[in-house]
Amino acid sequence: MDYQDRKVILSVEDLNVKFNLRGKVLHAIRGITLDVYQGETLAIVGESGSGKSVLNKNFIGLLDANGFISDGKIIYYGMDDGNPRILSDFQKEKEWLTIRGSEVSMIMQDPMTSLNPLKTVGKQIGEAVRLHQGLKGAALRQAVIKILGDVGIPEPEKRYAQYPHEFSGGMRQRVVIAIAIACRPKILICDEPTTALDVTIQAQILNLLKKLKKDYNLTVIFITHDLGVVANIADRVAVMYAGDIIEIGTSKEIFYESRHPYTWALLSSLPQLGVKGEELYSIKGTPPNLFKEVRGDAFAPRNPQALAIDFEKIPPYFDISPTHKAKTWLLDPRAPKIEPPAVIQQIRAAKKGGAEYGE
Repeated sequence: MDYQDRKVILSVEDLNVKFNLRGKVLHAIRGITLDVYQGETLAIVGESGSGKSVLNKNFIGLLDANGFISDGKIIYYGMDDGNPRILSDFQKEKEWLTIRGSEVSMIMQDPMTSLNPLKTVGKQIGEAVRLHQGLKGAALRQAVIKILGDVGIPEPEKRYAQYPHEFSGGMRQRVVIAIAIACRPKILICDEPTTALDVTIQAQILNLLKKLKKDYNLTVIFITHDLGVVANIADRVAVMYAGDIIEIGTSKEIFYESRHPYTWALLSSLPQLGVKGEELYSIKGTPPNLFKEVRGDAFAPRNPQALAIDFEKIPPYFDISPTHKAKTWLLDPRAPKIEPPAVIQQIRAAKKGGAEYGE
């Protein structure tokens, strides 16, 4: 994707999200600033609990009742009238109904819990079509059948009248995707849509999402804990840790030129890069307790190469290229030169030799 003439469709400015839990306050999102560009696929990657889903729920008004934005802004620029909407100011459900579905839609992680077992898939997709496109009767039925065909479900006329339990796991996920795109959104958020699927079906769903992005002119935000999943689907990758984006760049920059030790650790953990007969790398320790104030670099206690300053002061973003930046003191000109782990060096060497990850 060419970022020379890029247009921002969604902007996050110094966003802080907190939760009230049992008399304590959890600081789940810690000062995130992020632009999402129209027509791109942005992957948001990180361990479970890093804040990926919490961040994206703020874009669609699905934050849990005990959660709140304590500071910062979310601005949506995709409205047809050209006027931006400040989503972080929305307080009422009727405000969110102008955005949710028709502008920003979401594919949930587990298709079985996302579908109503008592309604046919045709009726469930039809509800979204009727609400957001205003179709009825035969026109509604034909629109639903077309969408079923678009998401790769064979014999859509027959499948229209069937129930979720009559579908396989991969087919149910296609139905959930059909409901999301039936709203004709501009942004599609995919919350780990392939986690519960086997590898073969996972690849099919990823290929389907790439096709739908093109056919429906979508901007895609793809949430996952697996960097390997996004190798061939993402234009850019944002790496999250402890409620913050610690590195962001194009897909190739993150895979071949990553600079943050946490990104190195994630890449080193990929099973695809393991060596037969050797123990697979795992990140030692646990993420910080977000009930407490995080001091310095949140990853420092788990980073064997941490500098003294990592425990004292939060690093700013250091620009690596116009599209690539990372929050690590290792990029400070005064920092000692530290070589990345062996796996990262192997990835870079393979790239120089002409091999691309995922090919």
